[in-house]
Amino acid sequence: MAFVIAVAQRKGGAGKSTLSANLATAFAGQGLKVALLDADPQQTLTRWGAERAKAGPRALPLHLEAPAGWRLPAALGKLGGQDVVLMDTAPHADTDAKIAIRNADLVLVPLQPSSADLWAMDATLEMALGEKRPAVIALNRAPASGKLLAQVLAELGQRDLHLLGPTIGNRTGIAQAFAAGLGVTEASPKSVAATEMRALAAALLALRRG
Repeated sequence: MAFVIAVAQRKGGAGKSTLSANLATAFAGQGLKVALLDADPQQTLTRWGAERAKAGPRALPLHLEAPAGWRLPAALGKLGGQDVVLMDTAPHADTDAKIAIRNADLVLVPLQPSSADLWAMDATLEMALGEKRPAVIALNRAPASGKLLAQVLAELGQRDLHLLGPTIGNRTGIAQAFAAGLGVTEASPKSVAATEMRALAAALLALRRG
């Protein structure tokens, strides 16, 4: 059966779509069969997929479709041959996000080191708890250091939350690859950003095995 991950964060602009696409390509780079479900009405992943069709041989095979939130269970039911399925969920749309979380094996919450993102994250974690789904947090677009980062890490450390070890830095290569319909592991496989993305993908797969 596929390992189904809902990438969810109530706050818009948290980098869900970019992270979903980059994790998908990192998984595909390991020889896994990967599907992306774009359940965000903004359809960012769908646009990325259109660019990907022009990207040439660097773009590894992926299955991408954009079912409406209420159609997610049916779409997932057709993806039994995949190894990993990533669902990009809608910000603010509690009903659609709840459907995605309910049908996931794991909820991945991208967290930018800011107070606004930290506050918004709580609603997503509460939803995961209500649906009895495990949730993990990944720092995304994080600076290498700084007072705000330290404050966010300190607050996370005071709470019983699962923060994944690998952190995704605020790196321009990720955005550049995404604009070209690629993941950073495809566009710049030897870069620091690609190393970080592969580490995060490995940490997620380890949770499946656990």
